[in-house]
Amino acid sequence: MDHRSFLKRSSSFLSNLFSSDKGSLLSRSPHHKPRVQLRSLLCHSYIHRVILWAVGSLLLLYLVTRPIGTSVQRERHLARIIFEQAGDGDDADANNALDNTAGGHIADSNNVGDTDADGMVLISIDPGSTKADSSFWREPMPRWLKFRHLDGFYVGLKALVPVSEYRPEHPRPRGEEYPFPVTVTYTGLPTPTPFIPQPDYNSADYTDQYHHVEPCHLDKDGKVPVPDLYAYTGLIQAQPEPVIGSHKLLGLRDDICFDRFGRFGPYGLGYSIEDGGVEVGLDTERAGNEVVWAKTGKINYTDIDWGDAQARCYQANKKRFLEPDGQEDPLRMMSQGEPPDNAEQAFRETERQRIPRTAVVVRAYTGFQWSHHAILNFRAMISELALRSGGEYAVHFLLHVRDNNEAIWADPVTAQRILDDNVPAEFHSICTLWSEEQMRLVYPTQFGLSFTNPSGQAIHGVYRSAHMPLQYFAMTHPEYTHFWNWELDMRWIGNYYELFDRLGEWAKQQSRVEAWERSAKYYIPRYHGDWDNFTELVHNETRASGRPAVLGPVSFPGRTPLRSELGGESFLPSSCSSSSDMSQCGVGEDADLITLNPLFDTDQSGWIFASDVTGYDTKLPIPPRRCAIVTAARLSRRLLAVMHEENWRLHHNMFSEMYPASMALHHGLKAVYAPHPVHLDREWELPAVDKAFNGGRDHSSSGKGSPFDLRNEHNHKGTSWYYHSEFAGLLWRRWLGYAQYDGRGPNGGRSGEGTLRGGKQEEESSDSTGRMCLRSMLLHPIKWEHPSEVS
Repeated sequence: MDHRSFLKRSSSFLSNLFSSDKGSLLSRSPHHKPRVQLRSLLCHSYIHRVILWAVGSLLLLYLVTRPIGTSVQRERHLARIIFEQAGDGDDADANNALDNTAGGHIADSNNVGDTDADGMVLISIDPGSTKADSSFWREPMPRWLKFRHLDGFYVGLKALVPVSEYRPEHPRPRGEEYPFPVTVTYTGLPTPTPFIPQPDYNSADYTDQYHHVEPCHLDKDGKVPVPDLYAYTGLIQAQPEPVIGSHKLLGLRDDICFDRFGRFGPYGLGYSIEDGGVEVGLDTERAGNEVVWAKTGKINYTDIDWGDAQARCYQANKKRFLEPDGQEDPLRMMSQGEPPDNAEQAFRETERQRIPRTAVVVRAYTGFQWSHHAILNFRAMISELALRSGGEYAVHFLLHVRDNNEAIWADPVTAQRILDDNVPAEFHSICTLWSEEQMRLVYPTQFGLSFTNPSGQAIHGVYRSAHMPLQYFAMTHPEYTHFWNWELDMRWIGNYYELFDRLGEWAKQQSRVEAWERSAKYYIPRYHGDWDNFTELVHNETRASGRPAVLGPVSFPGRTPLRSELGGESFLPSSCSSSSDMSQCGVGEDADLITLNPLFDTDQSGWIFASDVTGYDTKLPIPPRRCAIVTAARLSRRLLAVMHEENWRLHHNMFSEMYPASMALHHGLKAVYAPHPVHLDREWELPAVDKAFNGGRDHSSSGKGSPFDLRNEHNHKGTSWYYHSEFAGLLWRRWLGYAQYDGRGPNGGRSGEGTLRGGKQEEESSDSTGRMCLRSMLLHPIKWEHPSEVS
């Protein structure tokens, strides 16, 4: 019972006591209700004073000694979970934000401990958390608890089969038999082969259109080639298919799988520090792993300087790329799909097309504990994206220096000390330092009132304005056309070039017509059919809604135009003009924003930061907003320039995950959600998946019923991609070869519950199918990897 319930009951008790007729010598009028006067309680009656002060003392004692599980603590625990989705995801910054969070701003605590409209029982979450007393925060008993846990993810390499023989555990066509026990097809192990998703740079098809690509090397002497990543042809029998999103749709290979040594062995997994590796992997099952070093040997990464390697690669291939025009207004830069009038003449002069460059900007922060696996991950990213592409991509780290008193610009010695203390030496030369104090200098303005500010944080703080440093980075790096905003706790099983290249190409071919409406809905291939069917479904749902589809900039009270808009310019391409075939509107135009979760309408969605909108007239209706949870996304230079101008000139801002999408919405830039493959850990019925993840307005993720409502977010815990997923970390660590509790315990299983499964002993046993091999997939969040990282 909280203090509000206690006060209510105490008040009722006093009212009943003092209105009692017992012992009264005078009869009362039936129309008169006696009232207790304060002065009579305090002054005229000794017994009244005793009772009043006794009750008051008990109340005071209760408030002082009550359990820590108050509504404020519940709200703080919820806020701790929520803040992980924004900015750095750093616990220290989360604590600072929580210290400024006022009770009642995070959630309606009256909902805590009740049942919902469907009568679902409320249960505790996160029993393994050491960060807060979580037993007092409760959420609905998820409907998915009735679905069986899937086992096929953990079947190993000895069950590899050709795609023609593959039968998934889930989803299964109606009537298809359960695939267990699986047939072991290998007595030993299959052999992997190099996986190279980059174009064949030496082919006539490529060289007829583009400049020749000079090979890049890890060392200055050009003797250490960039290694290949290895994959296995075929699939593991019974391994579940992704339920949300699709490999085929995006052009990702879905007929191969990756084990840990094929993926990371070329970058130092599985051999000692003395040999130039990172040591990890030696403590796991590793039969047959030597094949990945047969071509290059075990590469010594001890003295690699990734900044130098990227710079040398770019210089060798500089003629391939579009040159930045330092005088060009970034808002006026045409997209790659909308070439300038003289492009044909330029092509004839050079006889080869030049291509744009993309920066992958990884958000780091001081105090992050670098693990060996994290180092492997970013070695792979730089090798596959920057060096194997001949400089088409470049990887950078934006290092948030949390101490605003550090002289990171004035004193090179201070900057070097911070790098030495916080970043492995091999990445120093690709680090850019920044602080929130710097952002106050770049955007030196009072932003005005906010509709709400649930976090209580300042507008220049990383949680509310995570894109400010990326905007500034883009303005000072004109050599890049697009910028991927990436986080430290994300992992990709597969080749990074395939991921980023295919996402960009797919988004480029998407029509702008009803793109916002398609992007607001999770795509479930086995339920919705192919993409054409899905597109038709969204079209029909949009028509039935009675609301016009969004195309181009939107109008709303208080909207202020950009400078380019004042000059009559538009971000809509000529393919969207009234005289054009609208089916081709935006087709061939690079997307300004590519997100990895749906772009939902935050209005009435139940998302906690839906009204964190700053600098607009709060007497007018709140502007329209769109949002994609998790800040990982690709942003174009012109979108970042729009955001930059909205910040410094118009003094507008929105919460981090809402800001890029809303600016694209307001000004008519091209934005799409790319439905990448997402797995579920249970055997969901497909209609239930659609109901849970598309249960919002018009069968989408927007509005009332949104899956991003605080009451619905628990459905994401069993997905492979979401900021508070539990399944992602479990699956990743099992794939790395470490035993994990399988999450199958009381209340349906939670993180840290269940039976210890996997690991070296299980994978090496005579009846085991060996180590895991998974199709390419994104995993988030990965908060720890090796068992030694857990205290």
